[in-house]
Amino acid sequence: MSGNKVSGQKSCHHCKSKSAATPSDTSTIHYEKFWLYRHCSSVQQRDRQAQKAGQLFSGLLAMNVVFLGCAFISSMIFNHVAITLAEVWILLSILKVLCLCWIIYYLLGTSRQPHAVLHRDSHAGPIWIRGSVLLFGCFSILLNVFQIGYSAILIQCKSGVEFVFPSIEILFIGTQAFFLWHHSKDCIQVQHNFTRCGLMLTIATNLLLWLLSVTNDTIHMEFESQLREVEQRFAGNETSSCTCPNTTICKVFQKGYILLYPFNTEYCLVCCSVLYVMWKNVGRRISHHHIPHIKPQFKLQGVVFGPLLGISTVIIGICVFMMYQIQATGSVPNRQVFVMYYSYYIVLLPLMSVGAVLGTIIHALEKRELDTLKNPTRSLDVILLMGAALGQIGMCHFSIVALVATDPRDLLNSLILSYSVLVIFQNITQNVFIIDGLHRQHFVVATEARHTGHAGQHVVASEIPGEEKTVTSSKQEHTQTSPSKEEEMEEQNRETYTQRRVSVIELGQEIRKASLSYIHSYSHLSWKRRALREISFFLVLCNIILWIMHTFGAHPVFENGLEKSFYGYSTWFAIVNFGLPLGVFYRMHSVGGLLEVYITA
Repeated sequence: MSGNKVSGQKSCHHCKSKSAATPSDTSTIHYEKFWLYRHCSSVQQRDRQAQKAGQLFSGLLAMNVVFLGCAFISSMIFNHVAITLAEVWILLSILKVLCLCWIIYYLLGTSRQPHAVLHRDSHAGPIWIRGSVLLFGCFSILLNVFQIGYSAILIQCKSGVEFVFPSIEILFIGTQAFFLWHHSKDCIQVQHNFTRCGLMLTIATNLLLWLLSVTNDTIHMEFESQLREVEQRFAGNETSSCTCPNTTICKVFQKGYILLYPFNTEYCLVCCSVLYVMWKNVGRRISHHHIPHIKPQFKLQGVVFGPLLGISTVIIGICVFMMYQIQATGSVPNRQVFVMYYSYYIVLLPLMSVGAVLGTIIHALEKRELDTLKNPTRSLDVILLMGAALGQIGMCHFSIVALVATDPRDLLNSLILSYSVLVIFQNITQNVFIIDGLHRQHFVVATEARHTGHAGQHVVASEIPGEEKTVTSSKQEHTQTSPSKEEEMEEQNRETYTQRRVSVIELGQEIRKASLSYIHSYSHLSWKRRALREISFFLVLCNIILWIMHTFGAHPVFENGLEKSFYGYSTWFAIVNFGLPLGVFYRMHSVGGLLEVYITA
């Protein structure tokens, strides 16, 4: 339908060249009368119609695959006798094999055709997104290795599917990570429909793998909660034969699997976002004025207070998290550990909200114009930020209703109520700050960097003349002395001491040069840019520690028992396991958006 449109593109380019060659006084000429103009317009219109039809067809394909997989997974949850986990694994294995075949065909066939990749989207696949794909992909591969090792120890009660599924998963993750690292910026110009269908099939497969990970995590958490109650009542009873034996290797596989499990869910969501941008870029032609000539890079410049405050927040958060993990994983969680945990959030969340509000005000005071160019990556970032925030916001609203209806004057209940309100406000203010920053045009930093470099060298040269004299004088004294044969050992010792002294002085000079250059670059920035960078860097570190606390270990929203007793075990479990993965993804995706705001500030 919209396969290779080389002839149409050539005719349209010919039409543009003809119109460009016309004189400037042809404003009164009616171009609609010319056959070539009508031909080019009709070709462009057919291209747009073919593109819409291809997107619609591939979207319908993905929708049907997702619905089929959701039906399988839901049937396994509600009727695990009729539909077993092994049957779900077989379906997903078939989908992964199909995706592998398409990815290999794209790598070896489609991308190597003449004029296949004429344009590359500079905004797509930034380095931290591709780096997170590699990082989470490596952890997901290690997770499947642990799963294979755990199944090998319990081979007497494991089926063959439990070995085949993680093996195909390892191959799928590795191939997909390589594909996204090298081709995430491609705007493919050949085989449009086939490429769109392959991308949508891969997106649907990753979504189903994410859904399976979420449901398996639900089953795992429910099993651990019930196992804890059984251990309290029937301590010392015999366990079943299909349990992990009391060996070191089995415990390593079991604990490693539990520790690495959250990374698999993050990997699936990140891959879906990158693949969606590739799907939007199929057949896209980018003009030269849309390509930035100077790409902004991440430099730790213009920030002092943000890193200090952020590092302090991370250290305190790690201490609180470790104390919570130690006490909350016991048989009876202590009430004080929940008070400490929520108190940390109540102090941190207002700071983050104030920073986001100040950043939004500074954006309003700036004279930078809005970037109105078409950018699928930025549009997807906005959608993901708003959609992922719904997970935590929805959980908090359910908690507010439950706490107000029970006893809001209790200390722990009031802390949880305050926490829920602050999370809603923090998510909203942070989204406004990030989205407003993503739509701002970049600062022009070329002349400013050149001026900073010259001035920094000038300042450094004028600040440290005395130390250079000290070094040269020590060298002159050393050359003027001519030791005798009897004093060779003493002279060697003096030379060694002098060399060490010179090296220490040179090291001090380099440190002082770097410090003076950094201080000058910091003072050279305007107060608006300094404030934006400080706020962005602080929020990056805060979201990192919140991501760590949400990803690993026990979850206080379920362990405190307040909402669970109000809504019931099954209902609250479904709410938590819908909101928590989205909340984890929101924190990680916010880090990428805040880094973009920091770089462009």
